[in-house]
Amino acid sequence: MGRITEDLIRRNSEHNDCFIFSLEELSLHQQEIERLEHIDKWCRDLKILYLQNNLIGRIENVSKLKKLEYLNLALNNIEKIENLEGCERLTKLDLTVNFIGELSSVKTLQHNIHLKELFLMGNPCADFDGYRQFVVATLQQLKWLDGKEIERSERIQALQNFPVIKQQVREQEEAYCLKRAQDKEEAQRKLREEEENEAKERSHSGFEGLSPFSVESEGHVQAPEGQEGGYNQKNFKDNEDDLAFWNKPSLFTPESRLETLRHMEKQRKDQEKLSGKKKKVKLPRVLITEDGKALNVNEPKYVRPKRGLNKSHAWGYPCDGFHYRLDFSLKDDEKHNEIILDLAVYRYMDTSLIDVDVQPTYVRVMVKGKPFQLVLPAEVRPDSSSAKRSQTTGHLVICMPKVDEVIAGWRQTSGSGTSPSDSSRERTNQRSKRIEKLEVDPGKHSFPDMAHIVQEKTPTPQRVRSEPKIIPSGEDPDFEDNPEVPPLI
Repeated sequence: MGRITEDLIRRNSEHNDCFIFSLEELSLHQQEIERLEHIDKWCRDLKILYLQNNLIGRIENVSKLKKLEYLNLALNNIEKIENLEGCERLTKLDLTVNFIGELSSVKTLQHNIHLKELFLMGNPCADFDGYRQFVVATLQQLKWLDGKEIERSERIQALQNFPVIKQQVREQEEAYCLKRAQDKEEAQRKLREEEENEAKERSHSGFEGLSPFSVESEGHVQAPEGQEGGYNQKNFKDNEDDLAFWNKPSLFTPESRLETLRHMEKQRKDQEKLSGKKKKVKLPRVLITEDGKALNVNEPKYVRPKRGLNKSHAWGYPCDGFHYRLDFSLKDDEKHNEIILDLAVYRYMDTSLIDVDVQPTYVRVMVKGKPFQLVLPAEVRPDSSSAKRSQTTGHLVICMPKVDEVIAGWRQTSGSGTSPSDSSRERTNQRSKRIEKLEVDPGKHSFPDMAHIVQEKTPTPQRVRSEPKIIPSGEDPDFEDNPEVPPLI
């Protein structure tokens, strides 16, 4: 059985970015919920709440939803209208196909002054004589009842006949409540008998103390060799019991709905055990062996549709067609000294779904989570590699420069069929073959004097040198020796 949890509300509030405190609309239909809880504490701003087709037996924990305008509780196990006085803005209430037999409980909706639409069709009270007139006279704020508009003349007539109608409804309610009490006792008696029979079967099979939903008999798990007849007999008996359950007449009551749901749940679990449909953990693909050796893997695949199918189905959509691995080509470009990988990924695939990892000895491409790995014929440089998508074909092109070769002009000398890179490699190999040793004569070792490493310098007196006098040259024709002019210093 289901319960209202925070995770359940968040999963159904994706339109509000999974924020539940500011949620205004919530849909929790067909969740097998048995109790209405927690919503008034977690979602105070709700305006629309869908809870149809569950197993809710009572209206509760919604009185704090002051902003609630529409509440849908159709196809549940509700037997009485209650606890809705706090929903001040309630405008529409849907209680279609429930088990409401106390028609007088609609009086609690008199406090909801904004209520305009009410649905009660499919309930036992809808079969009462004077049902519509009683509701119209009791809830004077209503505009629509069971999808039919309430005319003014209809309301006036219902108010005039209300005392007589009220007495009729009360008598029918008493008869229904008495019958409902008998149905509850009968359902409890059957439930006790079924529990006793199941306990006897478990004790007979040697599984005492286990739940009937967790019993895992030998016939359910595996048919031993030589006992195929017993296995088939057990399966046939289960089919007979299932057929008898569905052919058995039963009343339309909350207990019968719960019984049906439990039977379906038990049948589903038994079927899973018989057919072995338990989920198996898929082991991850081995890309690197234990000794560190990379493997060639081509797990991604595309679908080529059959004749008559749309071509768009071939790009990741399930269809009837032929499945092919991804095509690729590996080219050794000697001119540019690099290795080029051309991988034919899906043409219309988003590049964000492709992850490229280049290693010195292999290249790995993850296409939608599936690995494509290829061992390279030579060592490459991952930091200098590049990956691009073709704008015409959509192919992924990965260029990986080599490591052990030097890129040079691709030109061959006449007469010799070797390139400059080959000759330089040969000279390097010859130089590495010659071993050069350093020899030092021990007699020529000179040890420094540690005590006189730093020599003291004695200051030497500096002599003042007289600058040479400049004697003018007599050869200058403009020179004139004037004794009154002092000499230049």
